[in-house]
Amino acid sequence: MIMQEGKRQKQVAALLHEELSNVFQHLGLNMIDGGMVSISSVKISPDLFDAKIYLSFFKVPDRKAAMKKIEERSWEIKKELVNSIKRQLRSMPQLSFLVDESLDYVDKMEALFKEIKSQEFPGNQQKK
Repeated sequence: MIMQEGKRQKQVAALLHEELSNVFQHLGLNMIDGGMVSISSVKISPDLFDAKIYLSFFKVPDRKAAMKKIEERSWEIKKELVNSIKRQLRSMPQLSFLVDESLDYVDKMEALFKEIKSQEFPGNQQKK
């Protein structure tokens, strides 16, 4: 059973999304190894103690290495984030960074559809 996200959860998630985007830009984490890193979504637990940060990678050659860089600098990210939201939140949620696989899924689906469309089926051939 999936619980509906509450109003406060959505507000906090939106705040974290916006502020984390700024922090990533400020720390230069939005560009890694010539590729772009962006925050695709933020999901926060009902108690507001845990935040899952979904990261989207575009033309980043090695995602694992990029995630490692982000994890290694997570204390710095949290420090910057705390400074920017301390007046808006009583406590800082625990952050966990995850790879957003949805763009990969879309790419795979588009490739499959192209492949299916390009194949000629006996019923699809033009009559001469």
